[in-house]
Parts: sequence; C-alpha cells; structure tokens
Amino acid sequence: MAHEIEVGAILEGKVTGITKFGAFVALPGGKSGLVHISEIAYSYVSDVSEHLTQGQEVKVKVISIDENNRINLSIKKALPPPARPQGHSGRPAGERGNRPQGDRPRESRPARSQTDRPSAPRTSKPSAPKEPQSFDDMLKQFMSDSDSKLSGRYDSKSSRRRNNGGRRS
Repeated sequence: MAHEIEVGAILEGKVTGITKFGAFVALPGGKSGLVHISEIAYSYVSDVSEHLTQGQEVKVKVISIDENNRINLSIKKALPPPARPQGHSGRPAGERGNRPQGDRPRESRPARSQTDRPSAPRTSKPSAPKEPQSFDDMLKQFMSDSDSKLSGRYDSKSSRRRNNGGRRS
C-alpha cells in the first residue's frame, strides 16, 4: 500500500533536482515535493547549490499540499531553530522572517512616549540593516516607503491647488 503523506509529517527524502528557486526531493511512496529556497535554512540562502547537492539525503517537513496535490516541503522546519545568544535582544542573522507567534512585528508595537526617548530629531530613513532581510520584510519596507512617498506627493499637489486657486476674502 502507498505511503500516505500528510501536512506536518517529517520524512526522509533524497534531493533529485536543484533549481534557482529551490530543490525537488523524492519522498517515500514514489512522490516528490519542492523545498522552496526560503525553506532551506534559517540563514539567508542566495544559491541553493551552496546548501544542497543532488542525491543528498535530507529530513523534510510537509508544510502544505495544494489543490493540485503538489507537496511543499521545508528543511529548516524539520530542524530545531538555532539558539538565540544569551543577553542579546536582537534576532540572530537570518531569522528575520521566522518570527515566533508571540513576537509582534515592529509595525504593530505601540509607539514609545516622548518621555521614553531622547528628544533628538527623528530621521526619515531607518538605518540600513546589517544582515540580509527576507523577501517579505523587503516588500513591506518598499510598500511602506512607496505609500508615504505617494501620500506626500498628493498632499503637496492638493495644497498647491488650494493656494494657487482664486482669491479668498
């Protein structure tokens, strides 16, 4: 009887193909699945072949099976997460997109009051991150920057129209 594959199962498989977006893994029962590049390691992966080789045995977790019965796999979720350094409040490099559920994203944290921070003027651009960001983080930052630029552009145009319009008494 065929081996039934279900979401959440941790299986052993063999890498059968490597692409720029991930790796295909042969699973028990003659099935195969895809490990997306973002699911290979807790650290940033720019080149799949630096982490995996064809024929390599890997442990994978089934993270989803779509409506076309394509199996999505994760190598990093089949492993324990890397330990956080003691006494360090920031995230270890490469762990940006893998936030534990209790940890809220920066955008939703309540703003500190003026008494909590020094009165130095705030710059409009945050400093560049030291380590690579996940695609989701970069997309959120781009959308936020784009929205603020667009809203500033519309505000300045509408105020010009009001000021350049007819005389007011």
